Amino acid sequence: MNEKAEKTRYSDLELEEFKQIIDKKLKESREQLNFYMNQLADRADNPDSKIKGLDDGIGTAENERITTMAARLKKHVQHLENANIRIRNKVYGVCRETGKLIAKERLRAVPHATLSIAAKQSKIRR
Repeated sequence: MNEKAEKTRYSDLELEEFKQIIDKKLKESREQLNFYMNQLADRADNPDSKIKGLDDGIGTAENERITTMAARLKKHVQHLENANIRIRNKVYGVCRETGKLIAKERLRAVPHATLSIAAKQSKIRR
């Protein structure tokens, strides 16, 4: 086999490594999401959670902050779940712009990445 030939996909062993990283991040993200959702439910169910005499704006701002964090986590979980689908389909780690493999270091840092660093930088410049 020609060693100079460029890989077009990651091996099953490499995909398994990425799946383990993604599964760990999914577990952590789902736990954080449950924490925020429980906080929101507790705040909604508990009238004493509001401090008497304080401007209701503080409670509203806190609810908005928690809601924003929960929305970000939901989106993150969806991206990670989509990455697992790409692993099952054996297309994980392929840049959607260039069609080349995304660097392993990038995928370890951002396991749901769909763009190589070069493609991402190019997109930002546009």
